[in-house]
Amino acid sequence: MATPLSDTSLSPLKTVAVIGLGTMGTGIAEVLARAGREVIGIDISEAQAAQAVTALEASTARAVRRERLTEQEREDVLSRFRTFTDLAAAADADLVIEVTPESYDIKQQVFRALDDIVRPETILATGTNALSVTRLAADSARPERVLGLHFFNPAPAMKLVEVVSSVLTAPGAVAAVTDLAIELGKEPVAVGDRPGFVADGLLFGYLNQAAAMYEAKYASREDIDAAMKLGCGLPMGPLALLDLIGVDTARTVLEAMYAESHDRLHAPAPILKQLSEAGLTGRKSGRGFYSYEASNSASVVRDALTPLEGAAATPGRTVRSVGVAGSGTMASGIAEVFAKAGYEVVLAARSEEKAQAAKARIGKSLSRSVDKGRMTAEAAAGTLDRITPAGSYDAFEDVDLALEAVAEDLEIKQQLFATFDKVCKPGAILATTTSSLPVVACARATSRPQDVIGMHFFNPAPAMKLVEVVRTVLTEDDVHATVREVCAKIRKHPVDCGDRAGFIVNALLFPYLNNAIKMVQEHYATLDDIDAAMKLGGGYPMGPFELLDVVGLDVSLAIEKVLHREFRDPGLAPAPLLEHLVAAGCLGRKTGRGFREYARR
Repeated sequence: MATPLSDTSLSPLKTVAVIGLGTMGTGIAEVLARAGREVIGIDISEAQAAQAVTALEASTARAVRRERLTEQEREDVLSRFRTFTDLAAAADADLVIEVTPESYDIKQQVFRALDDIVRPETILATGTNALSVTRLAADSARPERVLGLHFFNPAPAMKLVEVVSSVLTAPGAVAAVTDLAIELGKEPVAVGDRPGFVADGLLFGYLNQAAAMYEAKYASREDIDAAMKLGCGLPMGPLALLDLIGVDTARTVLEAMYAESHDRLHAPAPILKQLSEAGLTGRKSGRGFYSYEASNSASVVRDALTPLEGAAATPGRTVRSVGVAGSGTMASGIAEVFAKAGYEVVLAARSEEKAQAAKARIGKSLSRSVDKGRMTAEAAAGTLDRITPAGSYDAFEDVDLALEAVAEDLEIKQQLFATFDKVCKPGAILATTTSSLPVVACARATSRPQDVIGMHFFNPAPAMKLVEVVRTVLTEDDVHATVREVCAKIRKHPVDCGDRAGFIVNALLFPYLNNAIKMVQEHYATLDDIDAAMKLGGGYPMGPFELLDVVGLDVSLAIEKVLHREFRDPGLAPAPLLEHLVAAGCLGRKTGRGFREYARR
């Protein structure tokens, strides 16, 4: 019979057994040994156990070279790590962490065997990120002592640890493991038992959508990955990340998520099954979405899908002057970008005053760049001289590229494109910066739809490197070629995508944000825990609620509605909590209150 568990019955978790010495298990063992714990490493494979020792020797040697450990500290760490091939070695452990393959059968066998081996007060933790902790606990003779302890890869570097309670877990066990995580220098987040928990629950839905986008041939793997790195500041693109995690692992996690949610966004994209069953599981096999130099190599090598460098492209049109329509932040930012690159720019607005105010905003931006040493005063003055403000779009009569950055309203944009059509010379390229409206609808407002294309810049335009280049079914090849050439000249990274709602970035970003809102709405986790989980566990520069409040909840809701209308997927329906906040006028930082409250400026 299991011993009752209270906060006072726990001894410090000094000896920890880690079962499964793959990459994750070895990383967890290193974290524990470096924090002064006695670590019992167990793996059925002697070779795997030996490899874990070798890996620890190598990583601690690197730490000594980098002066993060002394030689004596290294020897102490290595002496605290012992390996075995028999579960019986866990008999003296205060805590057991299993990191075996994501299979109920394997994990249940381990937990049943441990019932007869460990002491009654020992805490049993599973490292799963896809399987039910409750189901594993119910199979144990001591369910109140079973919980989830989900580290992130690589365990020594990643700060986040999700502490997962089932309905059976005793609070004392949670408290003891949470204290341990803090002593290890980690940031624990308490979550309930559902597939994916917080970080992977949000991350894998996004990765799945990226895989489906690639499978549909909407965009190349390189463009999808570049878009999310440059447009969202992520450390890795989604397809490269799938290769790192393991395509088969991702498929397992998604299947578990879908079994619970029945949300089509979690139904594994067919390509994940195809790659998994072909053995193309990512870096560990040497090939997944990308091809690698060797198994377990991070070096991507050229394959049949790699774009050819310097391949003969369609000749573009000559662009010397650019017209930018609009007077807001985005319009002035884009005008600044073109002027810095040496283009003559006409900045036109609905009045001369608005155009002059936009140019003055650019002047202030350039002055800040001079103050920070990013450009000389002469270069700033020359840039500003190349910008001509105008109170009428008639000033666009001689520009080679006319680009609008006005309100995200289709009727307003169509009226503006009809004006471009009348004013601009034959052969001028007409571009929209829309992030969510159909480019072809703007094109149809003109008599020359073949000259119309999307150029979606990201805010702030002078700083953000990404431009989504959006072709319609009517866009001429030389128009597309010209815009890509122009992007290179203004030092932006172009990614190609078709004319459908959200393009690449918003189509992947906003369902992720919407799912985060649903987690809060369902009282699964707090705003702070979700934001911390995505920054610490996913490497995101901002948590989803920080980002929503910056973007604006009204803007976010509008984009969610467009995506839902375009794809007709119930999983894309805006979360009711988002609709309620917008209806209440809580729009984020700009109103002083969104998901959080802000000091009024």
